[in-house]
Amino acid sequence: MGDEGGRVFLRGITSEQYGLAEHRRLQRSAPRVRRAGTVVDDATVGHSGDSDEGLSKTWWMLGPGDDPFLTQTLQVHFVELKPGGSNHGHGHQNEATFYILEGSGHEIHDGVRYDWSKDDFVVVHNDSVHRHYNASETERALALVIKAKSAWMYLGMVQQGRSKPFDGAGYGAPQEWSRLWTPGATERKKVVKSSDTRWEDTRDGRLRIISSPARTDVRAFSVDLYEQEIRPGGRSAKHWHMADEVCYVISGAGRSLQWDVEAEITDKYRARVADKPGTWDFTPGDLVYVPQNTVHQLIASGAEPLRVLVAQNRLFKLLGYDSVVYLEDASADAATPASAARA
Repeated sequence: MGDEGGRVFLRGITSEQYGLAEHRRLQRSAPRVRRAGTVVDDATVGHSGDSDEGLSKTWWMLGPGDDPFLTQTLQVHFVELKPGGSNHGHGHQNEATFYILEGSGHEIHDGVRYDWSKDDFVVVHNDSVHRHYNASETERALALVIKAKSAWMYLGMVQQGRSKPFDGAGYGAPQEWSRLWTPGATERKKVVKSSDTRWEDTRDGRLRIISSPARTDVRAFSVDLYEQEIRPGGRSAKHWHMADEVCYVISGAGRSLQWDVEAEITDKYRARVADKPGTWDFTPGDLVYVPQNTVHQLIASGAEPLRVLVAQNRLFKLLGYDSVVYLEDASADAATPASAARA
């Protein structure tokens, strides 16, 4: 569905005959790396909350309106705040998460201030009126926004817009949306500092968990996020899970190996993993996409450590797909000296 400006909020799935094989084929045939600087939506349809004075800018790398289409599980865009700038205050029912790539500033969420700086993770909670501010008069602030907005749209929670008067005709007195929220939600962290996390050695390599179901202190319910660092020449685990994911390359270069999985439907469901992987090279600023139900692995091939942010839509876990199958552990030399020193 879209608005008059042509924005696609949620893409439908249709077929002239029973079966979705062609839909899956087209999705898999699309390029799985969005190059740095890609703009699939430059916010000209007026939905971004950009300021009229040009002090903020939004551009999208991944969303349900893309052609070729990859996913509407996660949407990814950037928010840039010029020195001393802010965007329009606006509100929407869906949660949104921000990773601060550059600069420092603060948020106003429902009248409450939250300060942030580089490498912080910021959560805009459900049903929030919010606005972003750059604290510097000389340097820009840049955030990577990752959200599962289509899930809200699919469930009929579509109310959003900029602040405006409500005449109240035919309606009762205002009531707090918070009456509907998960108990204890308002006590959770809205800003996760690097110091709030720790580096861990796992089967997937060296990483720090930023948002996950286990982090019940963080007010994020829809997006799971971790940062990973891999030494040049090292590799992550070769693993398999049902959720699709996006991988934003902060620094370094490498390759994404992806083995497609097909369903064998006979007396029961069985998985058939491709003998050979597809290979996609990436460099800083690129966005790597891994489709649902795909075996995958990262290899750091540049001269510097590979640093990536990996995100998934948590809904998959709530639907019963919360296992990760490890077909090969990360290489023993995958951990970088930088992350080891910060543990």
